[in-house]
Amino acid sequence: MNDDQLLRYSRHILLDEVGIEAQQRFLDAHALIVGAGGLGSPVAMYLAAAGVGRLTLVDEDTVDLTNLQRQIAHTTQTIGERKVDSARATLARLNPQTQVATVAQRADAALLDTLVPTATVVLDCTDNFVTRHAINRACVAHRVPLVSGSALRFDGQLATFDARDAGSPCYACIFPPDDAFEEVACSTMGVLAPVVGIIGSMQATEALKVIGAFGTPLVGRLLMFDALSMRWDSFAAPRQTTCPVCGKP
Repeated sequence: MNDDQLLRYSRHILLDEVGIEAQQRFLDAHALIVGAGGLGSPVAMYLAAAGVGRLTLVDEDTVDLTNLQRQIAHTTQTIGERKVDSARATLARLNPQTQVATVAQRADAALLDTLVPTATVVLDCTDNFVTRHAINRACVAHRVPLVSGSALRFDGQLATFDARDAGSPCYACIFPPDDAFEEVACSTMGVLAPVVGIIGSMQATEALKVIGAFGTPLVGRLLMFDALSMRWDSFAAPRQTTCPVCGKP
């Protein structure tokens, strides 16, 4: 690290659990962020601010007026732009030292099989089960840690999956791909703006813990947040040996 970086990241370096060593891991890391909306905005902004050296943003959408109530990486001036371009401009102002690559397309299996192996950690900031399961399959196949978040109405969920850990479940252990889940979205159900910020910030925290190898990541647990009662609940989420994605053959 140079003198500018030592000063920029000094409040991290003061933390015994982080110090020079973990901060250097941040600088050397590559985080793949799938989704540049309500969750992806705080995820990308905090990871860039924290000094993660490389970020790849994947999102096919453009900025819409209805996004601005919660998607803080975008502004009124970027309405109509691709979300990945709008977010990249925000991150460049926040920390020009972070390299930001953008992919303006849907995260399908072929794209994920190309991008996931290059990542230190993957953050699922999407809003549909098909993409979530595709991300999970790629992370299991390539043994890359995955931090998954979701938010709707007043509720949020968070979990970390690490295929390098033999005891870790995967996303499909908790939400089997063949189960019938009702697909709901913010566009029809609504979401309280700060809820995505809370969950996204915690995703960034989990990603930094994974990258920096400190603390205890949220592996084997599902954390649920209720903003109306301001209550957190944690549930055990063990690996399922019958899981079609990570279960033993």
